Amino acid sequence: MTADSSPPTDQRWRRLSYWFDSLPGAVVPRPALAGDLDVDVAIVGAGYTGLWTAYYLAGLDASLRIAVLEKEVAGFGASGRNGGWCSAFFAVSNGKLVEQVGRDGMHAMRRAMEKAVDEVGAVAAAEGIDCDYRKGGTISLARSSTQVAAGRAEVEDARSVGIGAEDLAWYDAADASALVGATGVLGGVFSPHCAAIHPARLVRGLAEVVERRGVTIYEGTPVLGVSRSGSGPAPGGTRNRLRTPGGRVWADVVVRATEGYTAALPGGRRQVVPLYSLMVATEPLPEATLESIGLRGGLTFADGRHLIIYGQRTGDGRLAFGGRGAPYHFASGIEESFDRVPAVHEALGDTLRELFPELDGVSVTHAWGGPLGVHRDWYPSVSFDRSSGVASAGGYVGDGVSTTNLAGRTLADLITGRHSDETRLCWVGHRSPHWEPEPLRWLGVNAGLVAMQWADRTEARSGRPSRLAGAVDRLTGH
Repeated sequence: MTADSSPPTDQRWRRLSYWFDSLPGAVVPRPALAGDLDVDVAIVGAGYTGLWTAYYLAGLDASLRIAVLEKEVAGFGASGRNGGWCSAFFAVSNGKLVEQVGRDGMHAMRRAMEKAVDEVGAVAAAEGIDCDYRKGGTISLARSSTQVAAGRAEVEDARSVGIGAEDLAWYDAADASALVGATGVLGGVFSPHCAAIHPARLVRGLAEVVERRGVTIYEGTPVLGVSRSGSGPAPGGTRNRLRTPGGRVWADVVVRATEGYTAALPGGRRQVVPLYSLMVATEPLPEATLESIGLRGGLTFADGRHLIIYGQRTGDGRLAFGGRGAPYHFASGIEESFDRVPAVHEALGDTLRELFPELDGVSVTHAWGGPLGVHRDWYPSVSFDRSSGVASAGGYVGDGVSTTNLAGRTLADLITGRHSDETRLCWVGHRSPHWEPEPLRWLGVNAGLVAMQWADRTEARSGRPSRLAGAVDRLTGH
């Protein structure tokens, strides 16, 4: 379809995020499922997890009949709205992993995550996905004495478990400021294992690639239920049956790739809590402003506060900046209206201008948000039960861009019966406890949010580490 004949842009998709709004060409939904279907693998969700799984499954066995069922459009969820960090961060601390699986197990998980960062870039290059992949590393700035102490302790802890300076290093004030021209920089913790990307271009491009591999994607096709049933249109034993508005789907294997939206599925409210993370993007910045701010080569940045912030310099010269602070909604609620919280978006803009005073007077052109998935123990997992034919992955705690790639490769190996380094990793088969019932869940999650805000204010006033923040970390399993 030529540019002249493209249908009008659907503004519903454009307003999801700056990333969707800056996609080239119109966002045209694929056809919905219309009729019954028989496949080998049915994947629920056309975000990173589902599409990476389809990509690697089709690569391992081209004869597999694979269908991806998506309620909205590919990339609708966190995959098209995130901060664009493709990092090697894993939600579970090194110390906790060492306690659970030993030093070798911890290092295996770290190496797998580092490989995933490079794998995303390699696949994008090989498949012609223009996602603006720039591997420039990431730095968490220390802008107070307590943040300096915490940053140095993080590096010392890394050394104690055999992680060298080539993977995690302390930068003094001069070196950190040379990378990021923020105010009040006293140092920072740097890791080279991170790339900045355009997340919507990656997920939309990946969808096109899996289609070229023979996978069918049905958009506008919500899965209303999954059950074990008869063989359907093909001979065989008991299989999985997925119910959609347009027809039934029989599949030997069902992959649940719904991340934060798992909470909206039957029985999912206590499996995953959908926490909202919000973002803003500035107008394109003058070259002199960009030169002052730094962040060259795809470097991403955060700082040492407890209420997480994160940012990057986009390919078209904006700052895309996000953070936590939006409330958790009762009964794991997910609504489009929750994507925008004016007070939180205003606070993000204020924080950005406090970090970079040269942005005073610069317009914020986009404000958006969306839910990410968190397990009760903040431990991502990937699993496949061969007896039921049900696979799943998720609970990435906001670090899913590269983790989903590892999940997709791992699920493909598990489903096809391949034994690999990936299938032996510690997160395979991990079972997280359920979240507490309401109203305890609502009270606990939002109390934790308030506690982190309070801890940041207390540390800024006193210059001493917050005991309250430490207590919350212990409660969340960090």
